[in-house]
Amino acid sequence: MLKGSLIITRSPEIMGGTPVFAGTRVPAMRLFEYLKAGESIDDFLDGFPRVTREQVIALIEEVGKELAGRVAEDETL
Repeated sequence: MLKGSLIITRSPEIMGGTPVFAGTRVPAMRLFEYLKAGESIDDFLDGFPRVTREQVIALIEEVGKELAGRVAEDETL
C-alpha cells in the first residue's frame, strides 16, 4: 500500500522513519487520530497547514482501496 507514493514518505532521517505526508514532518496517522476524535479534515488542515487537502483526500482514497482489496480477499474482516 502506498509504496512509491507521493502522498506518504518514510525515511530514517525524518521522524525516525515514521510515515509522514510527503514534504512534511506530519505523521500520516495524525490524520486518523483527528478523525477518530471527531475532528474534521478542515480542523486537521488548520493544525497542519503544510499538508494539502489533495494529500488528505488521496490518502483516504488509497486506504479505502486497500481496505476494499483486503475485504475482497478475506471475507472475515
